[in-house]
Amino acid sequence: MRIIFAGTPDFAAAALQALIAAGHEISLVLTQPDRPAGRGMKLKASPVKEVALAHGLTVAQPENLKTEAARQPIRDAAAEVMVVAAYGLILPEAVLALPPLGCVNIHASLLPRWRGAAPIHRAIEAGDAETGITLMQMDKGLDTGAMLTRAALPILDTDTTGSLHDKLAELGAREVVDLLPRLVAGEMAAVKQDDALATYAKKIGKDDARLDWRRPAVELDRQIRAFNPFPGAHALFAGEAIKIWRARPVAGAGQPGTVLAVGKDGLRVACGADSLDITEAQKPGGKRLPIAAFLAGSSIKTGDRLM
Repeated sequence: MRIIFAGTPDFAAAALQALIAAGHEISLVLTQPDRPAGRGMKLKASPVKEVALAHGLTVAQPENLKTEAARQPIRDAAAEVMVVAAYGLILPEAVLALPPLGCVNIHASLLPRWRGAAPIHRAIEAGDAETGITLMQMDKGLDTGAMLTRAALPILDTDTTGSLHDKLAELGAREVVDLLPRLVAGEMAAVKQDDALATYAKKIGKDDARLDWRRPAVELDRQIRAFNPFPGAHALFAGEAIKIWRARPVAGAGQPGTVLAVGKDGLRVACGADSLDITEAQKPGGKRLPIAAFLAGSSIKTGDRLM
């Protein structure tokens, strides 16, 4: 099958690898322009571009797809379908109409729940019991297109956005490889989303990751896991932002933010309901450390307050 693939991060790279392995002809790969990264701020190719170049595929990196010139490579690719995964650019209606079988998006949620930019983060943060992958026919709306298939998986109490991302990337890759032959055969009946059930996964902002100790420990635990590995939940101590990477809810009460105990197994902090045992943390400019190593270089003691 002749395919155009559009995507940018690791999540999308997994799908591209699977499509290549399945023997599909990738006539064009669209990905975002190289961006400065690292301490030297040198231009870095996206994970999708790295996979494409490793397999000798044609790559285009337009800033947008608003002009005919930017869309010409898509016309020239003459593909039956475009597969899209976390591309990061809006596809105008003129682009959506080009492939005969349309544009199929791999979205990391069970639509219509968590339309938008950060579905994995928001599912964990909200305490959802499950999430999954939805393959949908793209339209001009934001993740509003008719659904072709959905596949669910549970969200474990230990899942972070990092771990769930990897599982969903693998699931999405499998699902799209399975879908395409059935799409060509006309076996897929797209199902309209119920807009009344839709929720929006807004983009992650810095303020989202600030811990509010007045909230219950179980909610803060979800927040910590939701923002691991990016951007990292944090609290203030002595005017410095400490990133908190792992914790577990435990029994215990006190003024919210108060350090109840300091030990090798955890740093216990009172919350609005119950407490959190912090088990991995990071100082500004430092490394992520198990709590015993973190505390060895910290002045935090019982009775102190985290803000």
